[in-house]
Amino acid sequence: MRAFQVTTLGRAPQFQQVTLPEPAAGELRVAVKACGLNFADLLMIEGRYQERLQPPFTLGMELAGVVTAIGPGVAGFALGDRVAGFAGQGGLATEANVAAARCLRLPDAMDFATGAAFQIAYGTSHLALDHKARLLPGETLFVTGATGGVGLTAVEIGKRMGARVIASARGAEKLEIARLAGADHLIDSDSEDLRGQLKALGGVDVVYDTIGGPGFHEALRATRPEGRLLAIGFAGGEVPQVPANLLLVKNLSVMGLYWGGYLAFRPEVLTASLAALAGWIAAGDLHPHIGARLPLDQAAEALELLRSRRSSGKVVVTVD
Repeated sequence: MRAFQVTTLGRAPQFQQVTLPEPAAGELRVAVKACGLNFADLLMIEGRYQERLQPPFTLGMELAGVVTAIGPGVAGFALGDRVAGFAGQGGLATEANVAAARCLRLPDAMDFATGAAFQIAYGTSHLALDHKARLLPGETLFVTGATGGVGLTAVEIGKRMGARVIASARGAEKLEIARLAGADHLIDSDSEDLRGQLKALGGVDVVYDTIGGPGFHEALRATRPEGRLLAIGFAGGEVPQVPANLLLVKNLSVMGLYWGGYLAFRPEVLTASLAALAGWIAAGDLHPHIGARLPLDQAAEALELLRSRRSSGKVVVTVD
């Protein structure tokens, strides 16, 4: 099969012809039709992801496609099933073996691109806002990087959960995307005095931060007593250091969310979250935004869109 692989950490991935083994016990072989890209893919190339993989390995954490073979001990799936799966790696290829426990059948109305796009981005936001932060109707949610692949889902899910949503992004075009996703208030990330703008809007109860850096500190100081701050990622490159004295004085909580980690210690939480999301999407309550679709031949260009933050929503690679 053809796969887009990292052969040396820190160097550009390359297409390779590799042999995919037969699916092991508990696995499905999937003919890949679409693969969603994530910031974590860029970290994997550099060897800086939480779970460091040793080359050679195939990029692509989440995929959708058609079941073509079933490993021993797998029940509940049949050849020809349309599925989405969190592979962790291997999605940027023509075929992949994926643990059946990480797969779910796609609703009839959901296409492959949507199936590959919603799992990590929507799953991260839903798990963070519902399971971790316990966001309540009527509370105010502030989302940084609000038109990125994950941030935009936080805007949409926060609104679906009944929150007032403040979205931060760069430029009028991206802010309009956030508004269409449900944001009630918009803040240009290039503008000054973020803390002042947030306080002028009455402060925030939950901060969903994908950027890190100075914006995290400004949002921290605009958070109401008993507020919750979610550290989702550090796309800006700077990991913020949290002043514990401020947490004490304002009774704040700072919490991290590593979505994939739940597969190891509480997979049922993740599975329940994805099932809820699939239901919301099938009902038309959520509308995954795919900002760019590129064929597998242009996988490098797709990753560059992600790296440069020139895309809004999800970047998806399609496989013919």
